[in-house]
Amino acid sequence: MRNLMPAAAVVAGLAMSGEAMAVEWNMSTPYADPVFHTMNIIAFADDVAAATDGGVTITVHSAGSLFGHPEIKDAVVTGQVEIGEVLISLLSNENPIYGVDSIPFLATSYVDARALWEASRPIIEEMLAAEGLKLLFALPWPPQGLYTVEVVESAADMEGVKFRAYNAATSRIAELMVAVPTHVEVADIPQAFATGIVEAMITSPSTGVSTSAWDFVEHFYEIDAWIPKNMVIVNQRAFDDLSPEFQQAVLDAAALAEERGWEMSQAETAEKTQILIDNGIQVHDPSPRLAADLAVIGETMTAEWLAEAGDEGASVISGYENLR
Repeated sequence: MRNLMPAAAVVAGLAMSGEAMAVEWNMSTPYADPVFHTMNIIAFADDVAAATDGGVTITVHSAGSLFGHPEIKDAVVTGQVEIGEVLISLLSNENPIYGVDSIPFLATSYVDARALWEASRPIIEEMLAAEGLKLLFALPWPPQGLYTVEVVESAADMEGVKFRAYNAATSRIAELMVAVPTHVEVADIPQAFATGIVEAMITSPSTGVSTSAWDFVEHFYEIDAWIPKNMVIVNQRAFDDLSPEFQQAVLDAAALAEERGWEMSQAETAEKTQILIDNGIQVHDPSPRLAADLAVIGETMTAEWLAEAGDEGASVISGYENLR
């Protein structure tokens, strides 16, 4: 499956009349078809095909069927596939700028998340361009909330609580709350709560529903800790090989997909939160004290990120603050 044709493989020759070549792109995405990100990408592919009258077709290979998530960006860089989707923060080991949308308690609403994206997009585009990639669009996952067995009124209530951690950021949050970080993968969440290995976690309403969180916790706090995003990237050479008309059609479809995707994310959040409520989980806004405590944690982790990201990071944060 990995010996694919080079980028922008020709599937129909150049006609004698001078018509633009028809091309087929392969697209790799890590998520299954029912996930709203994949649904949006399939709609994007349909829009491109319709706008180009079949001149550009995008075959979507979902659920990591071509490449694992960590491999997708490199596959697009090398032209093994023309186009791919990746969680932006997955690339933060390459450059901390990629992790800006996963700084806890920095952007805690869709409005703020959009402002942060506008502030960070230009530099992300530059970094991708340096590797021969073109950014097409990005859209968010639902906000990350706090699930607990017991009522939480302040960060102090988390002291000593066994807290699910799955990356450096969630481990650091646990440390700052004086909770006890414990690494648990998504598939193991129900068992971990059932056996007392963990007593609290931060994750989205979507994950709460998929793991039937009502079986092991009673409370969900809408703290909107961060709103991570996926981005769709295309090999620049593949894009350049398109006719100007086809290029514009792809860009127009990408702009439409971005707007549609943000709406789909908000609908997903509302739908999954209601399912939590319908199954008996008490959904709360954070108390003023808890919100203030989490904001302090956010300031600490933002400062730590800035120390790593340097002047470029400072420029992004400054731009974000000006847009809020």
